[in-house]
Amino acid sequence: MAPKKRRGEEAPAGAGTTTTRVTRSSTRRLGAKVVDSAVPAPKPAERPKKRAKKIDDVKEPEKKVDDVKELAEVADGSKTVVIEHCKQCNSFKTRAIQVKGGLEKGVAGITVLVNPEKPRRGCFEIREEGGEKFISLLDMKRPFTPMKALDMDKVISDIIDKIK
Repeated sequence: MAPKKRRGEEAPAGAGTTTTRVTRSSTRRLGAKVVDSAVPAPKPAERPKKRAKKIDDVKEPEKKVDDVKELAEVADGSKTVVIEHCKQCNSFKTRAIQVKGGLEKGVAGITVLVNPEKPRRGCFEIREEGGEKFISLLDMKRPFTPMKALDMDKVISDIIDKIK
């Protein structure tokens, strides 16, 4: 059982000094700022201000489309074939590389470009630049059965026949 409280008869030893307990919640309630006089808080180091970029400093991004057109103009009389494949799945990439290799071996002096521009989603398309489309599979959903059903060796041979 707990001892009974004393009533005014004898004051405890520390009763002469009234100390109040300061907690974080009590300081928030009072809106007062607690100042720790023992250790002053260090000021954060000032960062050097960034200088504004001038118009001369900004480099213009180079356009890939212009580079592709220049490549096509440089190769006089040669055909340019564009293979556009989605980056969603590696099966697109492997088929595109297979077609590129087959066309470069089959036709002398042909330029094959793989994804010269940002490819469309679910797309596998082989076309002559500025002309005929050899294969166009658009908006395919997983598991990409129309593309996986293709016989790539037959596709490559058909494209070579159409180009020649």
